[in-house]
Amino acid sequence: MKQKKPVIGVIGGSGVYELDGLEDVRWVSIESPFGSPSDDLLMGRLGDVEMVFLPRHSRGHKISPSDINYRANIDVMKRAGVTEILSVSACGSFDERLAPGTFVIVDQFIDRTFAREKSFFGTGLVAHVSMADPVCSRLGDALEVAAKNAGIEAVRGGTYLAMEGPQFSTRAESELYRQWGCQVIGMTNMPEAKLAREAEICYATVAMVTDYDCWHPDHDAVDVSAVIKVLIGNADKARSLIKKVALTLAKRSGDCPVGCHTSLNNALITSPDARDPSMLTRLDAVAGRLL
Repeated sequence: MKQKKPVIGVIGGSGVYELDGLEDVRWVSIESPFGSPSDDLLMGRLGDVEMVFLPRHSRGHKISPSDINYRANIDVMKRAGVTEILSVSACGSFDERLAPGTFVIVDQFIDRTFAREKSFFGTGLVAHVSMADPVCSRLGDALEVAAKNAGIEAVRGGTYLAMEGPQFSTRAESELYRQWGCQVIGMTNMPEAKLAREAEICYATVAMVTDYDCWHPDHDAVDVSAVIKVLIGNADKARSLIKKVALTLAKRSGDCPVGCHTSLNNALITSPDARDPSMLTRLDAVAGRLL
């Protein structure tokens, strides 16, 4: 198949509800067989780079983490031609060195969510993609370089504990996750990263530290007012970082060398003659390259 021109998708979390500085801007509604996405897609150009932005919680932050339709969100991004996704998310820190205001370029996840649809596939068409390395290292490299050039304090590498929410952690949970070796905690990047892998889209996370969760003896337990205060300062930095890295990612030629764009090659296990036609229809965007 002919290589698609890179289209950079951005999923904005708490505090990042729009992406300014784009040309030819329009909000576009795209339907998904998996239901309604969080919002319309903001589409535009950054120079010659095609950009697609989706506010994860909807404009005005109307959708709780557990109520986000993650499948629809990734599906409409795929239908919009997105080839790379940059996720921007607020998070808590389990590490004294990762103070509020720090950006963490995550490379691993532990998924503790339990109330969400986590796969596009299922009865009628089964697939098993590898999640050993859930983040595209190529995108991580680009984010690291862009942050350094922009003078943004960013730490490369770290494990993101995805909790269900919407409540924050208990102290016992917070201490447990620290013992597990996690660096940050959030409520939204799973199953988002899993679904991006199934949709053969490169995915990387910029986790913006807003607090120390509730484990730190010298800091108050996290609350929304404290989170918002830090988010205000982080949001502009996040948008600046995204713009810088998008220009780099758009220079890609050929499929992702890490294999993100071909992750389904050895994942489909259901025999072609046993596949449910209705599943094939629903997966026309996600797995259309193979189906």
